[in-house]
Amino acid sequence: MTEMIPLETIRAAQERLEKLVHKTPLESNHTFSQISGREVYLKLENLQRTGSFKVRGASNCIMTLSREQKAKGIIAASAGNHAQGVAYAAKHANVPATIVMPTTTPLIKVNNTKNYGANVVLHGATFDDAAEEAARRSKEDGLTYIHPFNDLRVATGQGTISYEIFSNLPDVDIILVPIGGGGLASGVSTTASNLLSRNVADVLAHFVRDGKLAIDLNEELDNAMVVAGRGEEAKKEEE
Repeated sequence: MTEMIPLETIRAAQERLEKLVHKTPLESNHTFSQISGREVYLKLENLQRTGSFKVRGASNCIMTLSREQKAKGIIAASAGNHAQGVAYAAKHANVPATIVMPTTTPLIKVNNTKNYGANVVLHGATFDDAAEEAARRSKEDGLTYIHPFNDLRVATGQGTISYEIFSNLPDVDIILVPIGGGGLASGVSTTASNLLSRNVADVLAHFVRDGKLAIDLNEELDNAMVVAGRGEEAKKEEE
């Protein structure tokens, strides 16, 4: 996915999701602000519907499907957050949804996904196993596959987070975004790039050198846990 997302497309997604997802709070955090010597705010997507930002991308993707695609149904593979987001969005769009989940998925996530009305299929021990089965069923049954991150419509939905941040805090300087598969990061950064008068690449270049974070947040952060370089493992756990 290498396309840039036009600001008009992000705005359309924001309007599309207006009554479907929460505009989550952007709250200042005294502890992190004191530690870093900067004004730090947290975008509380843990308070989002289904408990994750994933519902934004899933909802935007499903709502922009054709009538034919909606009628045939959708399918996704996930071990939790994406599954619940897709199930929730499908329910509100009256679209039949099948979610393939690894057999190792925690029961609470399986039940939550079922409670949103999706047909849950447990298959394989890993996310890769579930994803392969979902792809097979998608091809054989003519179902639209809702990818957790490698889809422009999904990334656009995630980008509405950035749109809300700038609406609440127009003079924001830096947005720190976790990266798993990249759907959240690409959506948020592209929206930020469109909303800022400067190029986001210049901002990133200032803080990332030779592939390493080059910013000092004071020695007090030495005890903080930094998750880096986990690649596929982190991505699979997240999805």
